[in-house]
Amino acid sequence: MEIKEKDVFTGERVPLRMVEFLKEHHLLTLAVTDGADIWCSHAFYVFIEEENAFLIISEERTRHIQIVRKNPTVSGGVALETKKIGEIRGIQFKADIEQCKETIFGKYKLIYLKSFPYAIFKGGDLWLLRITEAKFTDNRLGFGKKLKFIREKLS
Repeated sequence: MEIKEKDVFTGERVPLRMVEFLKEHHLLTLAVTDGADIWCSHAFYVFIEEENAFLIISEERTRHIQIVRKNPTVSGGVALETKKIGEIRGIQFKADIEQCKETIFGKYKLIYLKSFPYAIFKGGDLWLLRITEAKFTDNRLGFGKKLKFIREKLS
């Protein structure tokens, strides 16, 4: 990981402070657009650190997935709900989304079911959201403190 300027990280891996926050939570907001339509939704997620990716379940018939079929670049957020200013934390992200094509016993299905075993009874497909950019606000480090990440392939 390289630090390009103060608090801006580049490379293939999300900084550890962001990873730790994402692993403490399980609900994200997903925002999508195709230029003509715009929508958001919420989803339970598992964060896969090795892949810089969120793993979610959603159904083909949903409005947000119909939009994603036209434009796979998405954005979203994960936030800590608090009224205490000094404890505010949250991540805004940009990602590329792709459908996981695998069987019930595939790698991603098993990862998701380990965190959400009741999902075995829910329909829907697995989707990977690979983070390309993220901004983490953490007021515990100082009011309005932000860390940024931009994914760059390292040779």
